[in-house]
Amino acid sequence: MIISPEQLGELYRQACEVDVQAFKPGNVSVYADGHEMTVADFRISADVSAEPLCNPDYCLGEKIYYAVKATREAVGCNTNLGIILLCAPLIQAINYYQQDDITLRQSVTKVLCETTVNDADWVFKAITLASPGGLGKSDQQDVNQPASVTLLEAMKIASLKDRIALQYVTDYQDVFNFTVLRYNAGFNRWGDRNWAAVLAYADLLSHFPDSHIERKYGHQYSERVATKMAQLSEELYKTDNPEQIKPLLFCLDQEFKLYGINPGTSADMIVATVLTAFLEDLH
Repeated sequence: MIISPEQLGELYRQACEVDVQAFKPGNVSVYADGHEMTVADFRISADVSAEPLCNPDYCLGEKIYYAVKATREAVGCNTNLGIILLCAPLIQAINYYQQDDITLRQSVTKVLCETTVNDADWVFKAITLASPGGLGKSDQQDVNQPASVTLLEAMKIASLKDRIALQYVTDYQDVFNFTVLRYNAGFNRWGDRNWAAVLAYADLLSHFPDSHIERKYGHQYSERVATKMAQLSEELYKTDNPEQIKPLLFCLDQEFKLYGINPGTSADMIVATVLTAFLEDLH
């Protein structure tokens, strides 16, 4: 099946919509705003970033830069840099996925292996424009300077501290080997994308620390978050009706936001997970 840029953009928007519909403690959702951002900010960001991300005439780096630029102009804050960085290679991979008899992951690997210094330059500009907290300074590659390595090589440098960069280096290992499996298990059980996303999010945070939290606080909250999310996972796996767990989710959400805990990287990973599930369904 050949998918048009418009159809691809719609799948991306749907994945972003699942992100705000899913009650993921600590994140902005339809249940609660937070961190000086609203659901409307995220919906507008998804809408305006879809077209540049799915523009077939752009290279990978241009997709990322122009998506970030459109977001910045529309909402004036960094709502979706991580989402864009994770989704762009998946969207770019459609070129191979539709033409060749290979898996989506193999298609993503081809995209990542073919990144250029020009891609890195565009992405450095995107990161500088988005101004995310705690990113950018490195002895080897500084995003405020012109790139001298490919985007994949730049991500290798960043991958020790950033889980999004780590996906580039591992061919999206956390997505294909972990979160998509959790998401599909939840969807098969409840038939609901939003609750499936909550399950994948809880499992991810119970196993792996969140880069966004650790950039802000170091390891101060890592164990607390992992423990709370493991408890949430346990409750989700036990229930046939996840709606019954909402009181627990409200408590966790309020607690996290009280302490300024925002598992933003994990939320970005969930958008990429849902988009991956959508794209795999195309085959």
